[in-house]
Amino acid sequence: MTATHDARLRVAAIGFLNPAPLMWDFEHPPLDQVLKQRYRIDRVSPSECATRLESGAADLGLVPIAALATTPGLRILPGCTIASKGRVRSLLLVRRARQPLNRLRTVAADTASRTTLAYARILFHQWGNPAVSFSPHAADLEGMLKEADAAILIGDPALLALEDRAQRFERTGEALVYHDLAEEWEALHHLPFVSAVWAATARRTTAWSSSLDESVSQDLIRSRDHGLANVDALAAEWARRFPLPESSIRSYLTENIHYVLDEECVQGMRGFFRMAAQFGVLPEYTLPF
Repeated sequence: MTATHDARLRVAAIGFLNPAPLMWDFEHPPLDQVLKQRYRIDRVSPSECATRLESGAADLGLVPIAALATTPGLRILPGCTIASKGRVRSLLLVRRARQPLNRLRTVAADTASRTTLAYARILFHQWGNPAVSFSPHAADLEGMLKEADAAILIGDPALLALEDRAQRFERTGEALVYHDLAEEWEALHHLPFVSAVWAATARRTTAWSSSLDESVSQDLIRSRDHGLANVDALAAEWARRFPLPESSIRSYLTENIHYVLDEECVQGMRGFFRMAAQFGVLPEYTLPF
């Protein structure tokens, strides 16, 4: 018997809490069954989303924006983003209180994101410590601080570390400083911290053609809008499987994360790419719009 070819678009989606509103229609009726006929969803880390698009293992992905500068031919789909216009809670640089930012020598960086690391490299230049070294590490705060002066955590592990902040001090007596990287970025530059956008690969597969761009974008924007209209339901769902209070999840999704790729976010991306090139963090990249 001949195997049936799967003509659905292959989607690399992020398995964290923060994209939950973007994925509403893909996971909830009445549209989830319809969308399953069009899309095959794989939930992976942000860096893996970029890797899958780069290798051709995915047609569409929620990619960290740094990948746009290192993966030729990615097309940004309009409308949606994961960004913050102030405090975000889920992007942290954690250091020992006795070591100021400009005296840190080593930082253990969560392997899940390329973009947060790029933002951090820019910030360290501006904090007067361009020589600090970064090493990849699994998202484990205790293990990271055993090996380095500071740690970068993103996504769900960062939220949990922040929630555990007071309890950790009680357990260890060690004073740590938790820098919210989006808040630090906005304070210095008065620009949003843009983490990810939906992007499509330039490769032509049997599943993908440029004529699908508009319909795919419409599916993604409609899913986002439905998700934002159902934040209470999302908070209740995630509170059952994630060790944060429902109220904390709701405030995170409504106050800390911004999901609309508006002009302010576009300006934020332009500023990020300009400074990333200036400090040699990323190759030069110009947004196509």
